Parts: sequence; structure tokens; C-alpha cells
Amino acid sequence: MGPTASGKTAAALEIARHIPSEIISVDSALVYRGMDIGTAKPTPEERAAVPHHLIDILDPLEAYSAMQFRQDALRLVDDIARRGRLPLLVGGTMLYFKVLRDGLDALPEADPEIRARLDAEAAVIGVPGLHARLATVDPETASRLKPNDSQRIQRALEIHELTGQPMSQLLSGASKEPLPFELLAISLEPSDRSVLHARIAARFDAMLAGGGLLDEVTRLRSRGDLHLGLPSMRCVGYRQAWEFLDGTVDHATMRDKGIAATRQLAKRQLTWLRGMPDRHVVDCLAQDAAAQVLQLVKTARGLLG
Repeated sequence: MGPTASGKTAAALEIARHIPSEIISVDSALVYRGMDIGTAKPTPEERAAVPHHLIDILDPLEAYSAMQFRQDALRLVDDIARRGRLPLLVGGTMLYFKVLRDGLDALPEADPEIRARLDAEAAVIGVPGLHARLATVDPETASRLKPNDSQRIQRALEIHELTGQPMSQLLSGASKEPLPFELLAISLEPSDRSVLHARIAARFDAMLAGGGLLDEVTRLRSRGDLHLGLPSMRCVGYRQAWEFLDGTVDHATMRDKGIAATRQLAKRQLTWLRGMPDRHVVDCLAQDAAAQVLQLVKTARGLLG
């Protein structure tokens, strides 16, 4: 686990070089086909070197839930173990990790009537207005969500209305379904946040280099069926590039907003990680970070037989 730009892929590939492994992506953006540059998707060479799963499984028009991820991950872990390989769960979508470990039995099903009313209210007061309301009933969840994250804000408000309890409280008390395997949680985290921020800026500039990200978003826009209300198009970088292509911001503003949004994502990821006390923390800025991760895995495999 770890925030964006912390070197998770490199660490996973280092493990796979020494231990027969397969990688299960834990990333809500990598599931989408045609979204390669802005998601920092593993390269074709990296994917050829080690089998990867849960990448390019959906069209950007589709949605993918945390519970769908849990079901897919449990199936894949079993399949990979049966092949005599080590399943490596690698990514930065922290909710997916939490749902895998804890389940989501405590959350109610969607209510179309409440959702329709929240949609109507959002049209009047705006999504930031709904976010402000969420902050009064569930400040913990609100603090992790961006003020324009309409889907998650509305879901949190819907859950509060249906249960009378904050979603954060329900998640913390979710039934602990026993997993059929042991989890070794390794977290790549920066000892110096400013260095991670510099990495984020450099990576975003690399995505923009040669028009790569803008060309990718141009192709997605040209389909005609995608829009900024979709989970796929709300991914960091894609929204900002879309706004630039719409002409609502200039190139410099788009770059600054993209970097700022990625830094905010990293901050939220680190907040999630701090709530996982059983994790083994490795400084992602250390020269031997990948080697440290490998050693933790080797030690655990020795202890667990």
C-alpha cells in the first residue's frame, strides 16, 4: 500500500523477481480500458514480466464498487495460491483494502428515492453544499472526500439517512469476516512529504509531456458518451485535462490543478493508512525501499511457513 508516486509497482516487481508472484491491482482507476497515461498504469513490459489482474477490465462508462473488488480479489487470491504463486495486492485505493479486510455487511443497499432527492438538492445547492451538510453529520467521512466528489458524498448522506449513523462509524464496526488467508500489510510512506510532492509534480509533467495525457483525454472525449459525472472521468488528472480541453482553464492552471489534486489524493491516502495500525511502514524515499519490502515478505513467509 501507499500514496500515489510512492513506488508501489517497483516494490511489487522486486518481490516478483525473487518469489513467483502475481499482482492484483488495488486501484479504482486501473480497472478502466483506454486510461493508461493518467493512471500511471504498469507498462506492457512490466505486465509481461509478471501477471497482473484487475487492470483493463471495464469500459470507462461502467462503475466498479468496493464490494465487487472484494469478491474479485478473494477469487483471484485463491486462484493464484492454487497455482503455487504469491498473491501481491498492490495499489492505493485504501477503501478497497479496508473492504477486503473487513467486509461491508453493515452498509445498506442503495435507495433510489433518497438518491433522486439528493440529486435534486445538489442541483439547487451544489455538491459542495451537500459536502458541507455531510461535515455536520459525518465529519470523518467528509474530511476524506473532496467537496465535488458527488457520488461518494451522496452515498455517505444516503447511508446516514437510512441508518441514522455516520458511514465512518458503520465502517469501523463492520463485521469482521474471517479471511481464508493471512494478510501482510506493507505501507510505503514518505519520511519527507515535500519530496513526495516533488515526485508527484515530476510525474504529472511526464504525463503531459508530448501531449500524452491530453491526447488520451481527447480520445475519450471524442467517444461522445463520457462525461465528468462518471467515476472514471473524475479520476485525478482526467478532470483537469477535460476542463482544459473545454477551454475553461489555461494550460498552466490545468497543470497546477492536476498537481494539487494529486497531492490532495496522497494526503487522503496517508490519512487512511494512519488508521491501519498493523501495517509495516517502509520509507518510500529510502534508496533500498524495494529491498526492505522484499525482506519483510521473505521474513513473513519464513515465519508463516
